[in-house]
Order: sequence, then C-alpha cells, then structure tokens
Amino acid sequence: MSKILRQEQFLSGLRFQIIQGDITQEEVDAIVNAANAHLQHGGGVAGVISRAGGPEIQAESNAWIAEHGSVSHAEPAYTTAGFLPCRYVIHAVGPIWGSGDEDAKLNAAVTGSLQCAEKLDLRSLALPAISTGIYGFPLKRAANVIISAIRKYSAQNPNTQLELISLVLYDNSTVEDFLNVWDRD
Repeated sequence: MSKILRQEQFLSGLRFQIIQGDITQEEVDAIVNAANAHLQHGGGVAGVISRAGGPEIQAESNAWIAEHGSVSHAEPAYTTAGFLPCRYVIHAVGPIWGSGDEDAKLNAAVTGSLQCAEKLDLRSLALPAISTGIYGFPLKRAANVIISAIRKYSAQNPNTQLELISLVLYDNSTVEDFLNVWDRD
C-alpha cells in the first residue's frame, strides 16, 4: 500500500508528491522505468517492472530498439504496460555513476520522461529514484537533481497537462534521503 509522505501543488495545478510504495502498483497513466540504453530489463527496477508487467514489455522494448536504436538520456522510449495497472511504461536511461556529467544526464532523463508523458497526452506519472540502485548514483545527490528537475519543469511549463507527478520510493534509506532534500528546499 502506497503512502503519500510529502506533497506540493504548483501554480499550474500540478501536484508533486513523494510516496513510499511499489511503483508497479501505482494507478497512474504511466510509470517510469530506470532502463539501460538497450532496454534489456534484467535487474534492478527494470527487472521488477518487466516481471510484473509480463513478457510484452520486453518484446515491445526489443522492437523499439530494432526500429530506433539505443535510447539516449534525453529521449526515453515507451511501451505499453502489460499487466501493470498503468497504460504505459516510459523507459528513461539514467547515468551510471562514474560515467561523467552524471547530474546533467540524470536531469535529462527526468525532463525527457516528463516531455514523453506530455507527448503521450498523459495526466499522471510515477517515477522511481532513477540511477540510485545498480547504477550507483548517490542518493542525496540524485534526490537534489530529480526534485529540482521536476520543479524546474513545472515552472517552465505552466500550461502542462500533467496533473500528478509522484516519486515512488521503496526502501527507507531512499525515502529518508529524498525527504531530507525535499524539506530543505
């Protein structure tokens, strides 16, 4: 069961919240998958999402790669959601810690996910703590980048059709670091 821990509402009407829960259970228009550039969903959040959504997600991801090539940080791919309670999965490629320019790459992944949601005419979106698991991005630093990217996007897009953006965090240490950043700003 998801629990809303923090929430704010922007002038555009967009609500932004931090939730502790399981992203695969969120009843939103789309969830964001922390993907790799080749959309092979074996481990981490990507593996969890792919297993929960069923083989359709990997099959559509393979087709995407065959048609478009590898996925960049700024331009995520998307597939349908299989058995998940959402309509789409947006596959955002976060940076691997130590690859260089990680903050800018993570910002691009978050912003690209929001832009993709707009293109798909979505109203609600849930994101995980992109790159903080097997990609090793430090939690507090990622929290700063992700929260700032969402707030900046809202400020720059006052006519956004998005009504809800949720950061869905699973474990207590991730929640604590994101709440510390949220409360500080």
